[in-house]
This record gives sequence, structure tokens and C-alpha cells, in this order.
Amino acid sequence: MISEVDLTHLKRCVELAEMALKKGDEPFGSVLVSETGDVLYEDHNHVAGGDHTQHPEFAIARWSATNLSLEERSKATVYTSGEHCPMCAAAHGWVGLGRIVYASSSKQLAEWLSNMGAAPSRVRNLAIREVIKDTIVDGPVPELAERMHQLHRSSFESL
Repeated sequence: MISEVDLTHLKRCVELAEMALKKGDEPFGSVLVSETGDVLYEDHNHVAGGDHTQHPEFAIARWSATNLSLEERSKATVYTSGEHCPMCAAAHGWVGLGRIVYASSSKQLAEWLSNMGAAPSRVRNLAIREVIKDTIVDGPVPELAERMHQLHRSSFESL
């Protein structure tokens, strides 16, 4: 169930994705929110330089492992513009983060990119639940997924 609070944080993720795109990067953005609703960390993709591990969800996992207790991590929520890739889902699981809420799914992204004629990814397209088993996952959110579709189209067309 997606709440108004969830939508607020997801809209910020989309803003971060737009920021990444304007900086010449792939459009992904993520926010880490504490159990009490405080925004603890936010970031966007930084893969344009060639290091394709520089995803915001992975950065959140690393930051939280250093700055939060296991209990705090388990009660935090990660909001993201796009469903975690397998690398980020595994990092999320390894550090014990809590709920994940995403605007668009990895399945949607794969379909969009395929329809645009992009080459298939070298990494398998796995849903979060196929990578980690004990995390609450909510998404996609149709009204935000369409905006993410537009951002990915712009990103693809700028290549």
C-alpha cells in the first residue's frame, strides 16, 4: 500500500533521477528515510564515469552500514525511482535495510529499453524478491512510472 508519505519520498527520487539525467547520467535517484520519517541520505546515479556500481541504492547500503545500527537499518525505508538491480538488492539485504518502495519496476525498465532498441543488459533482470527474501517491497507506482519512462527515453535518445 502506497501512502501519501511514500508518494512524497518517491517524488523526491524522481527529482533526483531528473538531476542525474541533467548531469549526463542515467536517471535513477534514491532516498533513505528513518523510522521516524527523517531523510537520512539521498543520492542519484554516478555511472557516467564508467563505474557502473555507482548506484544510489548501493551508496545507501554502504552509508547505512557505517552510520546506523542494525536495528535502525531494519526499520528504515529505501525509496527509489527504479526497482533495485540484483547488485543493489543484495547490498540492501546484506546490510539489513528495511522496506523498499519503488516508482518503476526492473521489468518495466527492461521492456522500455527493449522497445527503444537498446542492447540487453549483461546483468540478469531479477526482481528484488528473487534476490532477497525477507524484505517488504512495494511498487511500481503507475503515475510515477510513466514519468520514469519519459526520463529513460530522454536518456536513451541522448546517447
